[in-house]
Parts: sequence; C-alpha cells; structure tokens
Amino acid sequence: MVWDAWGIPAGHKPLSASIRTLLSQVFGVSGDPVARRDEGDVPLRESTLTQTQRDGLVAVVGVGSISVDHHDRLRHAGGKSTPDLLRRRAAGPQDAPDAIIFPADHEQVLAVLAYCAENAIAVVPFGGGTSVVGGVDPVRGRFDTVIALDLRRLDGISDIDPISGTATLGAGLTGPLAEELLAAHGLSLGHFPQSFEFASIGGFAATRSSGQASAGYGRFDDMVQRLKIATPSGTIELGRAPASAAGPDLRELFVGSEGALGVITEVTLRVHPVPETIGYQAWSFPDFETGAAALRSVVQAGAAPTVLRLSDEVETGINLARSADIGGESVAGCLAITTFEGTEAHVAARSAEAGALLAAAGGTALGQTPAREWEHGRFAAPYMRDALLDVGVLCETLETATTWSNLAELKAKVTAALTDSLGGQGTPPLVMCHISHTYPTGASLYFTVIAKQLDDPITQWSIAKRAVGDAIVAAGGTITHHHAVGTDHRLWIPDEIGDLGVRVLRAVKRELDPVGILNPGKLVP
Repeated sequence: MVWDAWGIPAGHKPLSASIRTLLSQVFGVSGDPVARRDEGDVPLRESTLTQTQRDGLVAVVGVGSISVDHHDRLRHAGGKSTPDLLRRRAAGPQDAPDAIIFPADHEQVLAVLAYCAENAIAVVPFGGGTSVVGGVDPVRGRFDTVIALDLRRLDGISDIDPISGTATLGAGLTGPLAEELLAAHGLSLGHFPQSFEFASIGGFAATRSSGQASAGYGRFDDMVQRLKIATPSGTIELGRAPASAAGPDLRELFVGSEGALGVITEVTLRVHPVPETIGYQAWSFPDFETGAAALRSVVQAGAAPTVLRLSDEVETGINLARSADIGGESVAGCLAITTFEGTEAHVAARSAEAGALLAAAGGTALGQTPAREWEHGRFAAPYMRDALLDVGVLCETLETATTWSNLAELKAKVTAALTDSLGGQGTPPLVMCHISHTYPTGASLYFTVIAKQLDDPITQWSIAKRAVGDAIVAAGGTITHHHAVGTDHRLWIPDEIGDLGVRVLRAVKRELDPVGILNPGKLVP
C-alpha cells in the first residue's frame, strides 16, 4: 500500500461533483486537495539497531531478509487509521521501526523471537498493515530498539482436507491470494472484511476479524480450527478436533491476541465449496428502528442471508449522493442489503424465506441493483476517507456491539458523543451508522463520522475518541466488535474484562513473553 493513505494509487480518485457540493454546503470547504509530500522528503528517526544486533538477526534470517531501507521503514511505520495517516502527513521526523525482518518460516520466526528476547528488542508482528486501532504502530515501550516482523513470506497452503472441509494457510497470505489458491481446489473461505484486499490470514486471526459475509459464514474466529504460534517461550500448537472438552480452549488466548502473546504463523480454517450462485436483494425501511427489528426477526428465525446489513437514514442519504454519480436509484428511508450464496435451490429457498420475513416486518423490496452496487464498491470506502482528509475534512470510523434490546440506546449515546465532541466552531459533524453484523441476541453498530478539520485534527479526534469510548462503556456496549484493541482501545480493557481479567491477561503475557518484547503498548493494560 502507499505510505500515507489506504490502498494502491489506482484506487484513489477525485471527489465527485455531488460530494464536493455537499462538503461546501455542510462544512464550507472548497474541496480542493492539498498536495501530498513525496516519500523521499519524509524524515525518519534514525535507526537504533546496532551493527552487532543486525549481524545477529542476519545470522537467523539471512542477509536478504532484513532491511533498514527508508522505503521499507516508512511502510511499516503504523497502520491505516485516520490518526496514523494524519501523523504520517505531519511535518517533522516520523517514528518507524528500526529494521524490518522478513522470516521465511515458523522456525525463523521462533529464532527471531528468541534473539530479540535475549537482546531486549521489541517486536511488532506485521501482516497487511491495515490496523485502524494502532495495532501495528512501532511502539518501543521500555526498549531502545523495535523491529517489524513482516510475515509476507509465510504465504502458502500446506494442507487441504476436502473431506473435512479444512485448509491450512500461512499467516502471511492476503485475503485475495488465499481465495485464489483455494479456488484452484473449488473452495472458498468467504471472509471479506473491508480490509480484504490487503489484510492477512494471520492478521484476521490475531484481531478477531469479522467479514461482511459473517451472517452466512460466521466471524473469522468461528472458522479457526487449529493454530501454530511462535512465542519467546517456544512453540504452541492448538486444536485437535472440531470441538473438545479438554479444559478451556486455549486457542481463544491467541485469536484476538494481536501479536502481544505470540506470533501466529499457521492457521487451519473451515472452508466451503465455491458457491454455485449468488442472489441479490435490497430493501428499504421507513426508519432505522423498523429495519433493525426486521433484521432481528430474520436472524432469530434462523433465516439469515449470507450478507445482512442496514444503513440508517443519514448513511442511506450519503450513499445516495455517491451512487447518483453512477446512475444509482433513489432510496427512501433506510437501505438494507442482502445477498444469498449456495446452490440454486438453496438460494431460492433462503431468499424467499428471508424476503417474506422482511416484507412482513415493513420492508419494501428494491430489486438487485442497490445490492450489486454495494458489492461492487464495498472495499472502496477507505479511499473516500483519504480523499476527504486531502480537502480538510476529518473522517473516521468506529464500531461496537450490544444486545438487540440495547441497540437503540447505544446508537443514540454514541451519536450524541460524536456530535457533542466534534461540534466545534458551530459546524456539527455528519454521523452515519449501519448494522454490519448480526447475531440471534444482538448486532454490531458501525459508525462513520465526518467533520470539518480543526487546526490540530489529531487532538480533535483524540478528544472525540475518548468521549465516544466512555459513552460506549456507559451504554453497555463492547469497546470493539471487530477492529481489535491495539493502542486505541487499551484504556477501556479494564472496563471490558474487569481488574481480575486484566491480571489474568498479564499473567499469560508473563508466561509466554517474560521479557515483554511482543507488541509493546497493545492489548494488555
């Protein structure tokens, strides 16, 4: 990916006329982008890796698998949150890892961790670099030196079991490459988060990722069957059977551990045949409350589609302004998207069952077009975020989850916290929300907020993030549903798991990583 924005250059496009007009009316900005710096003009803090340390790491991974190059260090300087990108565009030296290590296999990862523990070097495991919560920021903590451990070379499939429906994948495989390799065997993982194009298999596991098709295929942690993990204390392999009563499931220690307890090097996952067909249907509801109740009725009846999403009135309106540029159709109220995957018979039966429930709950069928438009552009939203930053408009996302009975209150409290904290200079922000993932007992709320940038946008967002985090905790939501903890949510972990839970987490950290080199400043309070 490019160093100061999301994705690849080809994905970046200028704002449309309708969006520029909207920004002018709401925020009073012209929509003229500010020129970005050339990466060669960006100063980095001088590497603290000593020649002795470099020689020691070369002895482990080979001379061609370690880099202190400016280009490599800059691209490992953090993730892709709005604060990450604002910091990267700011003047002055950029913090970056002191070196990048590219291990070839599990044994090299293990050896790197052993060397770094012995020599007090912090290690930040690095997959696709798509974290939006500070999960791959090069935090040194109490260490003088920090390296990024880039897992891109762990990119193969070591085993496929079509009878059991499993595949063993290297942690460095990206989403598209994993799907390509599986498709050669007629299989698919079906995990499509917004970061899909760049994020890695290991990253999906380490952050408890949830893809857009979670209604049909489950979260990534639902798919995990076995794990192989390298830690400074040794190797641990977990998962012998689809289910077990052999004590607590220790896989749960590492799924969601964000590289702070160990480095996931290999994941065995549940896979399924490539679907024979996909059915599309969009719906409109008069208001968000009616739409949420409709989604609940479908999920609790066991008739959930593969994809099931609902945008609120504001998000539906903004998406309408965007789709109008490509001939999109008008949608009143709140837009819901459903897709169905499987055999022709399965898709027909499931879409009929879900459609009847949605219609009975107040939905109006809109046909296939809005659902197909959503699928066509579903990975493009971060590019829009970057274009907004270029013209002086702050744009960021956050997510949470709660029970169905608490959904409306949580949505209202989060919206109010964002509106109050970002409503400076008399210009209220635009706060959008959609239900992104559903469960029989509750759902995830995914918020996007757009506000006029102040002179110090990093502090501007930091104040808002603190306010909204406190609001989520007070309203009974989880501090994160699928973006993970990183540095951004670490403050609220004691509220999430309690003081005793924090002590348990710290005890596990001490056993697996006694020196504390793994991803300092993340996850563990």
